[in-house]
Order: sequence, then C-alpha cells, then structure tokens
Amino acid sequence: MRRLKTAIIDIGSNTIRLVLYKYEKNEGLREFGNIKAVARLRNYIESDGEMSEDGIQLLANTLNSFRMIIEDYEVTDIKAVATAAIRQAKNKNKIIARMKKETGITIELLTEEEEAYFGFLAVSHSMDTPSAVTVDIGGGSTEITLFTDKKLQKSYSFPFGTVSLKQNFVKGELLDETERKLLREFIKKQFQSIPWIQNVYFPVIAIGGSARNVAQVHQHRIDYPISGVHHYEIIKEDLEHLNQYLGKMTIEQLKQLDGLSSDRADIIGLAMDVFIVLMEVVGSSKFQISKKGLREGVIIHRVLQDNQDAFDKYNVFEENSNKLAFEYGRTEEESNTLLTLADQLYNEVCNLNLFEFNINDYVLIRRAAKLYSIGEYIELDSASQHTFYIIANQSLEGMNHKDRVKLALLASYKNRDYFRRFATPFDTWISKEEMKNLRDFGALLKFVYALNISKRNIVKRIKLEKNENLIHAIITTKKNAIAEKYQAERQKKHLERLFKVPVTIHFTLEGMADE
Repeated sequence: MRRLKTAIIDIGSNTIRLVLYKYEKNEGLREFGNIKAVARLRNYIESDGEMSEDGIQLLANTLNSFRMIIEDYEVTDIKAVATAAIRQAKNKNKIIARMKKETGITIELLTEEEEAYFGFLAVSHSMDTPSAVTVDIGGGSTEITLFTDKKLQKSYSFPFGTVSLKQNFVKGELLDETERKLLREFIKKQFQSIPWIQNVYFPVIAIGGSARNVAQVHQHRIDYPISGVHHYEIIKEDLEHLNQYLGKMTIEQLKQLDGLSSDRADIIGLAMDVFIVLMEVVGSSKFQISKKGLREGVIIHRVLQDNQDAFDKYNVFEENSNKLAFEYGRTEEESNTLLTLADQLYNEVCNLNLFEFNINDYVLIRRAAKLYSIGEYIELDSASQHTFYIIANQSLEGMNHKDRVKLALLASYKNRDYFRRFATPFDTWISKEEMKNLRDFGALLKFVYALNISKRNIVKRIKLEKNENLIHAIITTKKNAIAEKYQAERQKKHLERLFKVPVTIHFTLEGMADE
C-alpha cells in the first residue's frame, strides 16, 4: 500500500469521535480531521440493560452528521468501531442493524481483547518506552495491558469507566472524601485481582481523553515551556498533588480550568483516582501519557494488513524524523548526506581525543543532522528560530520531551547567543555540562551544514589531522565545491572556538591533489 485515505469512527461510552487519516509511503500516517461529539451513551443504558430509544437516536443523529462530513472530504473507506457502551447493551445487535439501515454505516463491535490490543498497538508504535503497563479508561470500561520489549504479554478489560463509576459512587456533582475512599477501595480490589500487574515496577502509560486532560492541566499549572502531551511524564508524587489540587475545586471552577475540557470536569477526579491506584498496585513511579490510542491502533492495524513493513515499532523516531524532514522539503539524499558527514566529523573529533566517544551523544548528533535547519523551509533568514520551534513544540513520536528539547537545541544551532536564548527556559532540565556539550555539538553540525550549502550532495568525506597547534580539515568532494568552500571558511570559527586552535580547510576533488 502506497496511499490510503480513511475515516475512523470511535463510538465510546463518553464520546463519539470521527478522525480522518491519510497514509502515504513518504509522508507516513497523518491525521487531517478530528471531530468530537460528547454523547455519554453509557448514561442511556437502562435498568433492564438495554440502551434507550433516546440514546439510539442520539447515536444515529451523530453518525449521520459524521457521514456528511466524510462525504464532503470525499473519503470512501470508513471503519466504525464501538466499545463498552454498545458492547454492554443487551440490544446491541438491534442497535448495529438500525445504524446500518438509518446511516449506511456498518459498526464493528470490538471485543475487550481487541480494544486493549489496539491501544497497545498505538503506544508501541509511537513511544520509545520498551516495557510498560497501559491503562485506557473510557466511559464504560477500562483496558489494561502489560507489554515487555514492545511485545504484548497480557491484557484485561474491567467493566467500569469514568461514567459508570460516577453513576455508582457519586451522589452529587463531584466526589466527596467518603465517596473517594469507597471508590479507591473498589478500584484497588479490582486491580489486585490481576496478578500479572502487581509490583512489576514498569511505567504506567495512560491512553485517552482523561489522560490527555490530566497532562494539559499539569502543564498549565507549572508553566510548561513547550507544547504537546504525547510522551509527557509526571512522577507519582506530582500526580497525587495535582489530584488534591483539583479535589478542592467546585464544578464551576473545574469547568473554567485551563487545559481541562468542560465536559470532563465532573469525571477527571475519578480518572485520576484510577491512575493513582493503578500506579500503587504496579509499583510505578512514572506516569506517562500517550496521545495515541484506540483510533490510531485501528488505523495502524489497517495499514499493516496491507503492508506489514509500513511501520517499525523498534525504530519509531527514525520513521517519524524521516516524515518530518520530508514535510519540510528535505530530500532523502540531502538528509543522508548531512547524516553521513556529521557521523564522520564526530568520529574524527573523537579520534583526535577532542571529544570522548559517547553512544548517546553519537545517536543524538545523527538525529539532529537529519533535521538541521529545517526551519529554512519557512523562512531562510529566521531558519534557526523556526527550526527550534518546530522541533520543540511538535510531538515527535519515539522521543521523550527532554530529548526533544536537546534535539531542537542541536538542530537549530546558529551561534552561542541564539543557543543561550533557546536554552534558558530549560536550565532546570539539562545540566550545565550537558548544555556545554550540546553547544559544542551544535557547532559541529553548523559546519557540517556549510559543507552542503548548495544542496548538491557533493562532499564525500571529512578528515581531520592535527599538526602541532593547528588542525587541518581535509574535505573530499566529487565536484567543484565553490559554494561549500566559501561557507566552510565563514563557519570554521565555530570549530576554532571548540578546538581552541586555528583550523585550515583543504578541499580535494576525488582522485586529484589538494586544490
């Protein structure tokens, strides 16, 4: 499969959502439309276990609205999936048949195992955490998985979610302390019934809207300097403090809180109690958020059915960096040239004992080389600023937030002044020694970029030789490199500051003597 355009409809217990996706081999998977309707279908399950006519009609009206949007986008491939609210309704077969007749949309009813699997699939293909316990709390069910080394080991679905927990434990609008105690006892008993999650000490990765809202509220509360919640991490102590903070608010205050969707104001506390109790049972100190969940799992599975090599969950960042580079006009050949030259220069510097080889530094430099100065696609004169913003504020799948900032600082390096400006908000994240190393690596990349300023990919090799108090940079090219010569002379000052000795540059055509 080289191209795909599809609509995924996720019929949950709390919300119904339409997400439109494109898949193209070079661009990868891209979301180009996202519409949410708050339906709370779980509330329409009556005492006899059937969904009421009002709930069925609400579902039909929502699907018909979505169908018109899908038609406007000229999407013909539609996959609608339903989870707990429909699954738990005794009249589910009649509901599905009516939706087919009244809307033309065929609903696939997911089993608990399928729902959990799709969540795992999304996490494993979008994060670099190798082993974890995932939790996806919806309105009517909660799915738990355990995976190690990106392989699914176990899964389980509990028949409770935020909406059903509210119905069963909350008399007013919000939990009081007595209700919270009873709720936590219930949740703990449920989780302790699953032996394979107890004291595994893995991170807990939360999926779904409640988890995203928790991350957004926490970021607003601490004035988080970059955007994006995917792969955001909160330690258990901070999560408990946030829960206490929200627990003191009224429903109106919660509805006005930055980062919290007003339709989740009455259930966010319930979700947080589930997260915290799960962390206690797992023995986890890290709470991570995945922006990718069921819908992404469904579309990833859809693509993999046609091409099992479309995604590589063990090299998530590499796939997504290629997509980002392509999006900002960088050809594969140019990316490979920059990566190769950065690789050579770093190794040459280490061979002269100017740096001590470090595998983590090596990987980071290679990653940054591929994306160096991609902001020039927006505007050449302000490429550094655009590059930093693009990388620091975009969810880069397969990379946590701290490493994303490091990558942004390297890929945007222009000079020491700009580096200091970009780095200042993160001085509590990154040590002074790390900052100095990043600045030094940025200087290397700036010189590497100068060696392909014409974008003709004509420089083949970099060789460094040290002669007393002088370093010779020998640059081998396959064609005349007039633009690269000029730019390299301009940028060699960055190497001289780094090496603390003069640098002379010699350009050589392959098979010929020094020019």
